[in-house]
Amino acid sequence: MSAVAISRAQPSAEAGQAALLSIDHIDTYYGETQALFDVSLRVGAGEVVALLGPNGAGKTTTLRSILGLTPPGVGTVHFDGRDITRASTHEIARCGVGWVPDDRRIFPTLTVARNLAIARKKSRFRAWSEKECFEIFSALEYLMHRECENLSGGEMQMVAISRALLGSPGLVLFDEPSQGLAPKVVQDVMRTITRLKAEGVAVLVVEQNVQSALDVADRVYVMNLGSIVHEGPADALRRDATLRRQLLGV
Repeated sequence: MSAVAISRAQPSAEAGQAALLSIDHIDTYYGETQALFDVSLRVGAGEVVALLGPNGAGKTTTLRSILGLTPPGVGTVHFDGRDITRASTHEIARCGVGWVPDDRRIFPTLTVARNLAIARKKSRFRAWSEKECFEIFSALEYLMHRECENLSGGEMQMVAISRALLGSPGLVLFDEPSQGLAPKVVQDVMRTITRLKAEGVAVLVVEQNVQSALDVADRVYVMNLGSIVHEGPADALRRDATLRRQLLGV
């Protein structure tokens, strides 16, 4: 995929309000190997931003850099006005950053109820209740006493998303939320992202299902070989099939 000159959209974060999440010129390394090159992006409060690109482009590493799992070697990450570049992962979570990882990472031998109880924490952002999670995922209420190792992939994703919400997030990072799920469950996940936006929660979603991501996103960043190669409104990429094929091959 050839690099494309970056188109600079004016995100909502720049239209009268500060960005909730700001990543500025980060380089991230795994040992001696550089994975990210001068990456910058913004997510405003209540904004859904999709981070797209081929496998190995650096999307998950970007999320890991935000979370402090693989801290940047160069550059800064700010969330809610605070420099979190060198903060520990648990400190970042307590600031109001939620995470739905691609492998769910729930405790398999614990019940759904116990997994959700462990996730509860307070931040300056509003707290979500189990009842609200049941309103989003109606089946979840009936799974509370089941051990998570006996859940389907879709049921595990319900738990993973609900766990993130119970952490009182202002921002939720989704890493491949549709991976391995049936189309109906994918629709439920994308509706949840739309619900979060309506509630004022910001979302940064890494997704291989380009169409689903474009359907819910306000803006899009496209990565290739560890760098941002395109930035713009999701609607433009959704309507421009030529640009979409050039950037994403779909």
